Amino acid sequence: MNAIRKRTAWLVGLLGILVTTLLFLTPFAFIFTQAAKDKNEASLLQFSWPTHFQLWDNIVAVFQARDYMLVIAFINSTILTVASVALLVILGSLIAFTLDRRKSKLNPLINTFVLAGLIIPPAVVPTIWVMQSLGIFKTMIGLILIEVAFGLSFTVLTMRAFVATIPKELDEAAIVDGAGPLTLFFRVIFPLLRSVIVTIIVVQSIFIFNDFQNPLYFLPGNANATVQLTLFNFQSQYATSYNLLFANILVITIPMLVLYIFFQRQIVAGMTSGAVKG
Repeated sequence: MNAIRKRTAWLVGLLGILVTTLLFLTPFAFIFTQAAKDKNEASLLQFSWPTHFQLWDNIVAVFQARDYMLVIAFINSTILTVASVALLVILGSLIAFTLDRRKSKLNPLINTFVLAGLIIPPAVVPTIWVMQSLGIFKTMIGLILIEVAFGLSFTVLTMRAFVATIPKELDEAAIVDGAGPLTLFFRVIFPLLRSVIVTIIVVQSIFIFNDFQNPLYFLPGNANATVQLTLFNFQSQYATSYNLLFANILVITIPMLVLYIFFQRQIVAGMTSGAVKG
């Protein structure tokens, strides 16, 4: 009976892997084949191997489009992603540590606001009004603050679960040795958060780098374009260059795909490390 159950579980697991692989590879294969076709053949949107393989020519055309806008967009997206993720890691870890270690009557209210950040959708028009009042609308600094605000709830919840697993005896030992609050956090606690920090860096980097909505609303303008907004380069009212459009999608997908593949184990470890306390 146990052998039958093990074989059934193995078959079910194998079937799940095959289905998941098929669901992932099919769209990617479609994007790849369309990106390698010429304009006329790609406009048919058929799932077939290109008659004339011209992937490299399409990629070059994508980079050269509109005075190398994609290069500028990669620079903007890199600055946005690095700055936003750095702030998320620092602020999220500080908030998580404070909420876990300092018990206060305000903690339930703060937790409510943190959860609200995950549940309540952002209001675009009031946010733009606030940014205009502060003079940060259409600026990279403003968009960085938006990304930090939208990603902070997830970061705090993830890090707090991990902080709760760190023994408080470490805090007491550091305090006895004369460590202040900042020294305690950055020299004792922060290095122990390495696995969850990697998780936050990868997950939030993928989300921010691939974000389309926030740059569209809060950072308009060709000079401020991010990689996702370059998809508009190959669409017009009357015609769309689907071969270049899919080549653009392929180019901007690869960096985050590679990042995820290399750090997928760290993501799982960081997400599950705080699941059980003790």
